[in-house]
This record gives sequence, structure tokens and C-alpha cells, in this order.
Amino acid sequence: MDVRTEAGTLVARLRTLFTWRDDGADIAAWWAHADVLSGLGAALAHLHAHTRPSVVIAPEASGFIIGPLVALEANAGFVEMRKGRADGDFGDRILVQDRVLTRSTPPDFANRTLDWVVQRRVLRPGHRVLFVDDWVETAATAQTARRIVEDSGATWIGAAVIVDATSGQAHPDLRLRALLRRRELS
Repeated sequence: MDVRTEAGTLVARLRTLFTWRDDGADIAAWWAHADVLSGLGAALAHLHAHTRPSVVIAPEASGFIIGPLVALEANAGFVEMRKGRADGDFGDRILVQDRVLTRSTPPDFANRTLDWVVQRRVLRPGHRVLFVDDWVETAATAQTARRIVEDSGATWIGAAVIVDATSGQAHPDLRLRALLRRRELS
């Protein structure tokens, strides 16, 4: 079976396992099925296959599930994008500011501004970076990731997501590609 056929089968499975709840999208079942997990890396990597990333960057929490899957498929490294706070306290991870790249998002789907942090030593000039996430609503996190990538001197090659829920908002600079659009989820 080729990658396109496998991606089509995976998309059908994602749609079957997806549920809307009162508080929004419920994607938990995606992570509970080995057949879905085993197909996500290849399907998302295929969205930008021609770009040959050297590093995949993904935000916590769901990005830490799918990011490594895509990185393995693309024969690339994986870089964590962690939530932080402006005061330098990153939960149990106290990081020295000169050792991290930090950026704040524009307001997200809930009108929140979040701080994101990447260790400088793992994102370097010469890297070709692919952003991966499960769901994009406003593209705020992807935009912030792109700024962090540019701050590091690395090259942004695009974004691969499971669901694009941006309602057709144009973000050509992100080169955003998705397996599904929100309207395809019933």
C-alpha cells in the first residue's frame, strides 16, 4: 500500500474515532489505538515530504506524542516546545533565560496569550524545521514556533497538523498542511 492510500485509511479512522463534547473536540481516542499511532508519523511527514526536515518541533502536550513519530519517519531530530511563564518559571524546569528561546503567542482560540520556550542548544542555524501539532484553531502556536525558529537562525519549512480548524484563514507564511479540516469532522 502506498502512503496516499494509507493516509486515506488513517483519515477515515481518525474521523471514526473523533467525538464532539460539550466543551469541544475530544481526540483522546486517537492516542488509544495503535493503528492510528502507527500511521500518524508517515501521514504527517508525507504532507511535507519534499522539504526534507532535519528537525521536527512540536508543542506540549499532544505534540510530544506525534512529534517524535513524524521525526522518526522523516529521519529527523525532535525538539520540544514547552509552555513557560514570563517570570522564567517553567514548572519543574527552571531554565536560565540566555539558554532558551522564548516567545509569546498572539491570543489563541480561548483569547489567552501563552509563553513558549525552546532550548537554544537543540535548535541551531542550518536546521530545516517542520512544525507538527494535532489541532490548529488560530495558528497562534504555529506562528510563535516560526518566530522561535527564525530567532534560532534555523529555517522554517512548514507546518503539518492533523486538523486545520482555521476556518480558511490565510497563513501562507506557515505553509500549513493538514490531514483533515474541521468541517470534515461530524
